[in-house]
Amino acid sequence: MESLKLLYKIGKGPSSSHTMGPKKAAEMFLARNNNAEAYRVTLYGSLAATGKGHLTDTAIREVLEPHAPTEIMWRADIVKEFHTNGMLFEALKGGNVIDQWTIYSVGGGNIASPEMPQLSGENIYPLTMSEQILEWCDREGKSIWEYVQDCESEDIWNYLDNIWETMCQTIDNGLNNDGVLPGGLKVARKACTYWVKSKEYGPTVSNRSRLYAYALATAEENASGGTVVTAPTCGSCGVLPAVIYHLADTNNYRRIRILRALATAGIFGNIAKTNASISGAEVGCQGEIGVACAMAAAAACQLMGGTPAQIEYAAEMALEHHLGLTCDPVCGLVQIPCIERNAVAAARAIDSATFAILSDGKHRVNYDHVVEVMKETGHNLPSLYRETAEGGLAKRYKMR
Repeated sequence: MESLKLLYKIGKGPSSSHTMGPKKAAEMFLARNNNAEAYRVTLYGSLAATGKGHLTDTAIREVLEPHAPTEIMWRADIVKEFHTNGMLFEALKGGNVIDQWTIYSVGGGNIASPEMPQLSGENIYPLTMSEQILEWCDREGKSIWEYVQDCESEDIWNYLDNIWETMCQTIDNGLNNDGVLPGGLKVARKACTYWVKSKEYGPTVSNRSRLYAYALATAEENASGGTVVTAPTCGSCGVLPAVIYHLADTNNYRRIRILRALATAGIFGNIAKTNASISGAEVGCQGEIGVACAMAAAAACQLMGGTPAQIEYAAEMALEHHLGLTCDPVCGLVQIPCIERNAVAAARAIDSATFAILSDGKHRVNYDHVVEVMKETGHNLPSLYRETAEGGLAKRYKMR
């Protein structure tokens, strides 16, 4: 598995696969073709189907158009075999194509191709399954976060500290911003309202209201193109920060405990990324919100004092109960149902962690099994439900 630095990325919303990935690809293509007279970029599959709502063309133009005129071609009818988020970059000079490059945005801001499946970085984690990591923890007498410490470079804690600072800043920004989100759906921001209303109710509703507020704040910042951290994606970026922020605020955890929880969460995100997918266009929303919920449940269980077995149980439960979740964004925007899903998944993460911490950690189906089923289920989902905005909620809204 790759470094957690390639899972947790700081960037602009609204989509890691449809915005951050294409922007990264455009920057790489420009670096080798900065003398072109024009550029042409053809978007395929899901990138073409929901790219306008996800600002894919804007992200690409921001990179290429300062250097030469850029044409965007939309081909939602063509789905490439390697991944549905395909892109063809072409550099032109004198009307002729002087260079071309086919590349894919595979989720979480990562790009790859059949020739170069590992464009992001080298694999530094020798163990890639939760079962293997739990065996390592038992053998070495260590925790899951210590596996991160053993495999990563010394600066990983400084990196995670910066990630946490950004997450907190995003929540603060979201709580202090009002108004309607861009895109035409006229969805009003709700985070501030939920936070204010948390003062008006008893402890149970108040706690849940604050948790919702933190998740909504982050998801709304993402929807408006603000700065977020992929956890594991932009569309699901509100779950993990909300859970950790809420627990830290309630229990006054020390900073190092928060960073260790982020490390543990990252391991479960990386397992899903390596063995299945975190791309909604490939496996549906179970790969985004489902994995985000698993990461948050693992982090919460660790903060609650859970053993490695209990932490794995919490992650397994959180992902298991998101199996089959479709990705059907209304109008191709990361707003309906995406924003609410972040809040609901944050609550489910804490529920999963609580359930696991009350158990002895023993269960029949492990996290690796659920990741395998998620991959199989996602590939069996019709394309209508894999980020094409052609089925499900997206279709019903259009019908009305």
